[in-house]
Order: sequence, then structure tokens, then C-alpha cells
Amino acid sequence: MTSWQLTRVIAGTFVLLSLAFGVPESPLFMSKYWLWFTAFVGANLLQSGLTRWCMMEKIMQKLGAKPGN
Repeated sequence: MTSWQLTRVIAGTFVLLSLAFGVPESPLFMSKYWLWFTAFVGANLLQSGLTRWCMMEKIMQKLGAKPGN
């Protein structure tokens, strides 16, 4: 997988987990404050879509993932 693919997989996983942990009706509920993490990931996805720069992608490349196009 390329760094941009890994970044999107990680972001999607973070969003789904933080929603499961933040929605009171969820069997995995921990705290409503997990929804702030969901918003943080969404804001970073928006920023990376507008600027074409993503910190997570840079981290993945430094960890050895091949760069994407």
C-alpha cells in the first residue's frame, strides 16, 4: 500500500472507532468527548484535501511506506 492509501485507512478507522466510543447508544460507548476526535480527523481530511499536504502521510513515508501519486 502507498502512504496515501494507508493514511485514508487510518483516518477511516479513527472516525469509525471514535464514533463507536462517542455515541451514547453504542455498546462501546465511553464518552461523548470522543466526538471531538471525530471532528479533528474530519478537519484534517478537509485541510489535506484543500492543501494537498497531510502530516499522517509524511509519517507513513518516514516509516517506510512508498509515496503515492
